[in-house]
Amino acid sequence: MLRNGLKAACGVALAAGLALGASLAPVNAQTGQSVEQFYKGRQINMIIYTDNNSSYDFYARLLGAHMGRFMPGNPTFIPRNMVGAGGLKASEFLYKIAPKDGSTIGTVGRGLAFDPLLGRNEMGIDFLKFNWIGSMNRESTVALSWNDPRVKVKTYEDLQKIELLVPGTGAGADSELIPVALNFLAGTKFKIIKGYKNTSDAALAVERGELDGIAYWSWSALRSSHQHWVKENKIHMLFHTGDRVHPEIPQVRLIRDLVKEPTDKRALDFILAREILGRPFLAPPDVPADRIKALRAAFDATLIDKEFLIDAERRQAEINLVPGEEIDALLKSAAAAPKEVIDRVKQALGL
Repeated sequence: MLRNGLKAACGVALAAGLALGASLAPVNAQTGQSVEQFYKGRQINMIIYTDNNSSYDFYARLLGAHMGRFMPGNPTFIPRNMVGAGGLKASEFLYKIAPKDGSTIGTVGRGLAFDPLLGRNEMGIDFLKFNWIGSMNRESTVALSWNDPRVKVKTYEDLQKIELLVPGTGAGADSELIPVALNFLAGTKFKIIKGYKNTSDAALAVERGELDGIAYWSWSALRSSHQHWVKENKIHMLFHTGDRVHPEIPQVRLIRDLVKEPTDKRALDFILAREILGRPFLAPPDVPADRIKALRAAFDATLIDKEFLIDAERRQAEINLVPGEEIDALLKSAAAAPKEVIDRVKQALGL
């Protein structure tokens, strides 16, 4: 996970240069302040759409502990949890209510930005108008079955023939949406058992024998909280959903490679594009461009900083920088998907 010493050292030098360049930038004609003047001595509110027991909260607090070092003026990041409506409460706040001056950023569910493209937008939020700062990792999720004689599913091919009881953690949650889509597009036979509060509760149910496995669990969360499952051979990893071979689990197959029909493959790529967002951070629309530039530069510099990476390694956090510009391009590409692909996505998700 950690980069080599030379790359980390270069990252520190790059970060210092970026911060210095921003602090010497001319005064913004609209705001009357330089970026450094605006952020000096300021607190930046970091809105987190989950409670403080989630992986999103974990990543946000890790970032907030380091990012201020790379911001002009060295502001302090203050995490604030804003739970509700599956992340829409926090998204609406950031879109409609939060100050549009760079003093508030947030992290929201990686799938929310795709909902309006599928006709689900009761809050009237245009996620393309947000200023995407970047993501802390390019997520891959795994489908797994429990290694026990009572569970007959041990491979993807088994899963195409035999039902696997897996948890659902709420209507609209990825844990329920993605298995349904995989059943439709990839021929799997996940049977969702609803009513679990979160994946941690579901993991206990798997260990107790109430469930056969988990259909959709991020590798970063699995490795940080239940690495002993892997080390002690307690599970079969059936496939993962990333867009490339994962260096930590190279033997696990990609579900994207197992779906062959062209429209189904494009529909699956659309659905799984959210994972490239991983742990995304964004700022409200209409924030001055020089402040967005500073936030993006500080974010990028933080994620390649040696001290930060050592802290992330100690906390068993998987780090893989996705720049804000890549997220912008990904969302624009998704918005331009052909109608037949969008229609197939809607069918797969039952919309």
